[in-house]
Amino acid sequence: MTASRLAAPFGTRIDRTRSVPFEFNGRRMSGFAGDTLASALLANGAQLVGRSFKLHRPRGIFSCGVEEPNALVDVGVGPIRTPNQRATLVELEQGLSARSVNCWPSVGFDLGAITGVFSALLPAGFYYKTFKWPSWHLFEPTIRRMAGLGHASGEPDPDRYEEVAAAADVVVVGGGISGLSAALSAAEAGADTLLLTSANALGGALGWGVDAGIAELIAAAKRAGVRMLTRTLAFGVYDHGLLCARETLSREALPAKSSPRLGGGLLRERLWKIRAGRIISAAGAFERPMIFPNNDRPGVMLAGAAEKYAHAFGVACGERVVIVTNSDSAYRVADSLRGAGVNVVALVDRRSPADIGADAATGATGASRAHGASVRVLRGAGIAKVSGTISVRGLTIISAEAVGARPETIECDSILSAGGHAPAVHLHSQAGGKLRWLEDSAMFVPDGSPPCGLVSVGACAGIFDRDAALNHAAEVGRAAARGTPPPAATAQGAGRSLAATHLSEVAGKQFVDLQNDVTLSDVGLAAQENYRSVEHLKRYTTTGMGTDQGKTSNVNALVLMGGFTGREPAEVGTTKFRPPFAPITLGLLAGRRVGALYRPLKRLSAERWHEAHGALFEQFGNWYRPAAYPLPGETFEAAAQREARAVRSNAGLLDGSPLGKLEIFGPDAAQFLDLMYVGTMSTLSIGQARYGVLLNENGIVMDDGIVARLGEQHYWVNTTSAGVERTTAAFEEWLQCEYTRMKVLITPVTSRWGNVTVAGPKAWDWLAAIGFDAAFAPASMKHMTLRTGIFDGVPLRVLRASFSGELGYEVNLPADHVEALLERLWARAGEFDAVPYGIEALEILRTEKGFIHIGTDTDGTTLPGDIGLARAVERKAANFVGRRSLLRPAARDPERLQLVALSSSGRTRLPVGAQIAGATPPTQAEGYITSSYMSPSLQAPVALGMLVRGTQRVGERVRVHHLGTVMDAVVVKAPFIDPTGARLNE
Repeated sequence: MTASRLAAPFGTRIDRTRSVPFEFNGRRMSGFAGDTLASALLANGAQLVGRSFKLHRPRGIFSCGVEEPNALVDVGVGPIRTPNQRATLVELEQGLSARSVNCWPSVGFDLGAITGVFSALLPAGFYYKTFKWPSWHLFEPTIRRMAGLGHASGEPDPDRYEEVAAAADVVVVGGGISGLSAALSAAEAGADTLLLTSANALGGALGWGVDAGIAELIAAAKRAGVRMLTRTLAFGVYDHGLLCARETLSREALPAKSSPRLGGGLLRERLWKIRAGRIISAAGAFERPMIFPNNDRPGVMLAGAAEKYAHAFGVACGERVVIVTNSDSAYRVADSLRGAGVNVVALVDRRSPADIGADAATGATGASRAHGASVRVLRGAGIAKVSGTISVRGLTIISAEAVGARPETIECDSILSAGGHAPAVHLHSQAGGKLRWLEDSAMFVPDGSPPCGLVSVGACAGIFDRDAALNHAAEVGRAAARGTPPPAATAQGAGRSLAATHLSEVAGKQFVDLQNDVTLSDVGLAAQENYRSVEHLKRYTTTGMGTDQGKTSNVNALVLMGGFTGREPAEVGTTKFRPPFAPITLGLLAGRRVGALYRPLKRLSAERWHEAHGALFEQFGNWYRPAAYPLPGETFEAAAQREARAVRSNAGLLDGSPLGKLEIFGPDAAQFLDLMYVGTMSTLSIGQARYGVLLNENGIVMDDGIVARLGEQHYWVNTTSAGVERTTAAFEEWLQCEYTRMKVLITPVTSRWGNVTVAGPKAWDWLAAIGFDAAFAPASMKHMTLRTGIFDGVPLRVLRASFSGELGYEVNLPADHVEALLERLWARAGEFDAVPYGIEALEILRTEKGFIHIGTDTDGTTLPGDIGLARAVERKAANFVGRRSLLRPAARDPERLQLVALSSSGRTRLPVGAQIAGATPPTQAEGYITSSYMSPSLQAPVALGMLVRGTQRVGERVRVHHLGTVMDAVVVKAPFIDPTGARLNE
């Protein structure tokens, strides 16, 4: 194909005064501002731009839009490289660098093309049959290396992405004449209207021509208040009127030196999440290609694309052009191209004269005469052969009806394919809409409106007549604004087309899906192997499974399937069009959730204090907390042991601020908490606290904590640090969905209230030394009570509770005063040999006491009876969430796993996760280790674990297996220390 620039006025989208240099496959080229990479490549005579996925056959530019299956490129270099971009959509910009994908060492000499030599051995579904023997894993490494097209950089993307939430009464998708008409009418009827178009300018298929009405519509829509977003692709329709779109940020508004292709680090794309009252789809239609031998050669492209390249970008896609068709639309395109100065030497129509519409029958011999000699039309004919290997050199025509007629050869460098239209029904289908087949124009169109109320207008509704499309779209826009039923669409203006786009009984490879190398014979093989469902056809042949999602192949494939199986296209049906409408970047979906923002960590208000005192920080749940405070030269394990010993013998200081905190208010608060927890909270006196376990509706333990009563209708609820969001969500769900009449208010206050925990035999002495009121002394304040007070003008809520098994005070105070309290305590720490201690020491202490840690000693199957709370369930007569599930046979199974304490001989610590089994693995496991530490108090290892019938096996010796090592352990009663609880209650 020999392409060239056309003189003005052709090229309405380009600015010939601004030259834009770029690079393609290492070759320096130049285009104009307004060019796409594809139009610039065509203007520079680049014919070979890519290779097909499976057979690595040479491919050229095939389309002029989102449906492009061939011209895939990697754009950019280094960390800003973006793979698999369609050259037809990449806007040319200063310094752009692009490379072809799926080829090595180059697109001109691709060693992968060797697969084409063995193509007879690679029919549809060969991978399902070939790679099963002797083992899939034998082939897997090679296949994975060959898979994919472009290559991601492997480096962090320096560019930024963001999300925007928006709402509108009416959202119109498509900036063509129908979309503009619908948006204008909706806005004039009083609706807040938003219009989205994926193009960089409004006007759609007529916008790059000379249609004077486009400019008037755009101006009127702006005056009516229509909000307009260009470069914004609506890629998905979801439940409840949610429409998602990708906005590609314009480079024109950025300083030249800031181009993300050169420097990176800029805002590249924006994800729009739009709640729409009504959605109007004006997404247009795709052109259906013809099928003939070697129809994948560079130089074969869609006729409508060649027309757009001529008028919008001033590029003539060939010096001698032949149009092959089975549709009336080809005649209009032929006239349009000749009007632009493109040499159309012949129009080959697959149909007999009886199948051609009246307007088309005169188009090439009548209107075209205004531009010179009429186009030669060969009716009832088709292509039997294409000459040329990496470009088109000519073609051979045969009669589709006259058997034995002599073939005719025509020299040409471009073949334009016009097989009719395929309305872009994707959004309609995503919304749950149905389709119907129009026999005369051979296309699927929307059949009514889907349940969500989306309405299609213009070409995507099958309306190709300009005036009819304008009027129907305007009526739909007004109906959407007023909330009235939309008028039905009457498909018209598409002309007549044949369903079949190929000739029977011609030799050579005829491609249905250009990207995945699916041929006509592959579809026939699927039918021969008894595949009937179009979904099975898709997966067996991989038709429509490429990055183009079958936009140019699906209809042809299902028509062929119908022919092979004796069914009409309507009987075959279509695949389900799923989001996204076109490929989107992972960066768009991730947005700002990358790096530290991927899972934002919560930080302690007194983090600087901990850093100054040698804290070693680790991530625990969503919090960044001290794991230990190693001294110089001290290991992490040694530090945790030292800290645990200090808490047992003297005193320790823990920042427990991440502990979940909720305030529950309301006249029904007591009743509500009784329903939520296994324990009974309504009987608590003011100032009293009680341990409680929270279950889900399946009876599974989901959290635990302490509930204290602050007032008659006011409760203070502590949850686990990791479980506060989960617990809050559960409370709100039950209130909003089940107990809707209860008057209860839930207020999360974790970030508002800090927590300084002082634990150990000298805990009270330490607090008293800094001036705490005697009302908090152990003699005045019993274990599991809560008292309020004031300390240096700061309000306190002090809870006597302990996760360490020692005398403990949890001092809750406003978070911005935590550091001051820590400093005050630390100033007197030396008098009590006190230390700060981290999470690791706390885990040691609670394991010595046999206290459970939800999520560590429990999992998604644990019931309250499995962790020793069966009596609590039996004692509570009232109902609570999950109670009924505890009556199921599975919950009463005597073989359930139960939490036990385990002691091992010597100083061998049992590894967490190690399996308990009577025989050497592989065998049925009887349990596993959940927590395991070396006890500094006992100078011996202690562990907790889940064990079948665990509570009945106290004293039994079990075998623990870990990575081939066998260890002996004894099931013992917890706790390991202070079984009477004297330390806790002193």
